[in-house]
Amino acid sequence: MNILVIGGTGFLGSAIVRELARRPASADFQFTLPTRRRDHAKHLLVLPTADVVDADVHDPATLARLMQGQDAVISLVGILKGGEGEPYGKGFARAHVELPQKIAAAAKAAGVRRVLHVSALKAAADAPSGYLRSKAAGEAVLQAAGLDLTIFRPSVIFGPGDAFLTLFARMARIAPFFPLAGADARFQPVWIEDVAAAVADSLHHAESIGASYDLCGPTQYSLRELVDYAAAVAGHPRFVIGLPEPIAWLQAWAMEFIPNGPMTRDNIRSMRVPSVCDSGCALPFGRSATALEIVAPTYLRR
Repeated sequence: MNILVIGGTGFLGSAIVRELARRPASADFQFTLPTRRRDHAKHLLVLPTADVVDADVHDPATLARLMQGQDAVISLVGILKGGEGEPYGKGFARAHVELPQKIAAAAKAAGVRRVLHVSALKAAADAPSGYLRSKAAGEAVLQAAGLDLTIFRPSVIFGPGDAFLTLFARMARIAPFFPLAGADARFQPVWIEDVAAAVADSLHHAESIGASYDLCGPTQYSLRELVDYAAAVAGHPRFVIGLPEPIAWLQAWAMEFIPNGPMTRDNIRSMRVPSVCDSGCALPFGRSATALEIVAPTYLRR
């Protein structure tokens, strides 16, 4: 099976490719991993079945060329900062809506029917944030294309190299305390290896075609609890101060002017919707979710 993994050199994409590569049938998989920064994919070059290629997947002609000879496509591109706008900012439109449109068109033209797409938990057309609205629009584009589609909607993903718990642990090393926006926001973090396994499993389960799966860990937490936990496990316990919304809004607005700032106004809007699974936690294909407390200490303490 030839698989085109769009976003395959990133945090989640790398985990999915590794998961598939270590399975007994790994010799039957050939991965094409397009990237515009080949130096970011050095960790995947050692995989004998992975072909890392320099390519801009936003270019329709390039995407059409990459799609030739593929049996399946895994769509993983996602950003947390896409600017302001209605119904969503230009960055969100490009990454979450226009790219899925191009993927759908290229797949149909090349006769590739099987598509696995990672969206976001609580994505909805009427969601309060541009991030969640654009994720819902991307889902709708792919659903309308008539492909053999499976959608995954994870809560926040944790694991070595994440931009969530690791960020809090690193900030705790230098910050005497945490002035925190959205301190009471609810999350149900899911381990990256559980997400990767669910995506990989779906390639072998025909019943996943046309299905959508919400992916969560076993426990719900407030953002305050997660920051407390990450800082303490990293060896730098810090006092967390929940900010009133007007001050949080001002803080987020100011951080938008900082390159790679940790918060935006749209992030605050996203946190108004609890990122938790309504049905508790039931991973697909008979899998059980891994507790955060089992995994997080193995990398936060470093």
